[in-house]
Amino acid sequence: MGRLAAATVLPNSALGGTDDIAVQLSLLWGWIKAPLIVPLLNIAVFLCLIMSLMLLIERVYMSIVILLLKLSGRSPETRYKFQPMKEDVELGNSSYPMVLVQIPMFNEREVYQLSIGAACGLSWPSDRLIIQVLDDSTDLTIKDMVELECQRWASKGINIKYEVRDNRKGYKAGALREGMKRGYVKSCDFVVIFDADFQPESDFLTRTIPFLVHNPQLALVQARWEFVNADECLMTRLQEMSLDYHFTVEQEVGSSTHAFFGFNGTAGVWRIAAVNEAGGWKDRTTVEDMDLAVRASLKGWKFLYLGTIKVKNELPSTFKAYRYQQHRWSCGPANLFRKMVMEIVRNKKVSLWKKVHVIYSFFFVRKIIAHIITFVLYCVVLPATVVIPEVQVPKWAAVYIPTVITILNAVGTPRSIHLLVFWILFENVMSLHRTMATFIGLLEGVRVNEWIVTEKLGGALKAKAAAKAPRLRRIYLLELGVGAFLFSCGCYDVLFGNNHYFIYLFVQALAFFVMGFGYVGIYVPHT
Repeated sequence: MGRLAAATVLPNSALGGTDDIAVQLSLLWGWIKAPLIVPLLNIAVFLCLIMSLMLLIERVYMSIVILLLKLSGRSPETRYKFQPMKEDVELGNSSYPMVLVQIPMFNEREVYQLSIGAACGLSWPSDRLIIQVLDDSTDLTIKDMVELECQRWASKGINIKYEVRDNRKGYKAGALREGMKRGYVKSCDFVVIFDADFQPESDFLTRTIPFLVHNPQLALVQARWEFVNADECLMTRLQEMSLDYHFTVEQEVGSSTHAFFGFNGTAGVWRIAAVNEAGGWKDRTTVEDMDLAVRASLKGWKFLYLGTIKVKNELPSTFKAYRYQQHRWSCGPANLFRKMVMEIVRNKKVSLWKKVHVIYSFFFVRKIIAHIITFVLYCVVLPATVVIPEVQVPKWAAVYIPTVITILNAVGTPRSIHLLVFWILFENVMSLHRTMATFIGLLEGVRVNEWIVTEKLGGALKAKAAAKAPRLRRIYLLELGVGAFLFSCGCYDVLFGNNHYFIYLFVQALAFFVMGFGYVGIYVPHT
């Protein structure tokens, strides 16, 4: 019966008259290789070359813009009017605009005191500032702790509001939207958002609000993130490298050339009139911050990025938390692109050049191409060419382009330049999840609206990490599967190949194995 089934797939000549499975598989491979596999792999190589060039051009362009900005000495103060806020002799504090500070929370046991304390310590007239804690916690003990903290600050004269709702509809976007419906918000001109682990300096408002007061065309002022636990482990150092590039290059270029960039969801100040005109907070994707930014931009509003203002916060310290975060950060933009691309094309309030920037540079290259090319080329196509030597990847695509991109990325974090090799290996592993998440977003797959709050460990980080961990760590099968594939291709290259890719393949496979067995980041027993 098995012989008959095989005969329906292959001609008798291909079977060679043997029942040996290995021989049959070898013959099957030879039969489909030339007419099917080789052409498909050639197409994949061609597409990868195109995407590599697109990404390279984008990175070089942004580097040139940053260099010109440095040489010209242009600063936000030279492009926009800035005058420090001063108390009026006759009007008193009423010359200061009313500011609302929103702090969305969800079971933030370790960091709720830090964020609430930092917000209550902001330098601004107390009668012109409202602190709004939006607590979606499901843990009643944590809920009580947060409420007591708010009462403690209220007893000190701070105008702080503790707001809860009976459901988590819309997650963070839903909480922010509900918070904006409160009656006292109608008196506010600007709203500041800080996630639960963010700790602004006391002068945050005095350095940001004046830009919005004196420049009515500005809708958003975004500050930079500074990481309190960047040196905690190798994984946080590598995260810092990626995010520093985002802030020192991508955000700066968007702000300087198009007055547009993606809102980072926290450490930013919005003009409430712009938020309302753009349609407010929407929960149709997991990147409500980017959604609002794009819609406000299409209404003609401008954004300003202030890289000199840094707000302390915490990087994910566990691999599990980081994987969930990266899924949301990759899936959300792709899904938003799917939902908004035609709206951007049809918009008549912004220039054609700005539309091209948003669609091509902001979304297509940075949010889609960058993820796909990293995984497909370096973890699929390149290893496959070892087994199929008829297909070749040009050296400029396999070596030169990634080298240039890596060097340009190092500009963001010079202190970590010695970690570039580890960064490449780490990013290649994470590209597996980012690529999957990107396709889920584009195709609106099962996990498209998955929202898992990134775990913060706060001051308890060292205590938890030092706890006696169980012998068995969590195993990640996807990473182990890709690692096994790369290792197999490396072995094949040693035995039969001649392009010496095995050096890269073995090292990259090791990175997949290390992360697949969970030996990365801080290990906390309960995660």
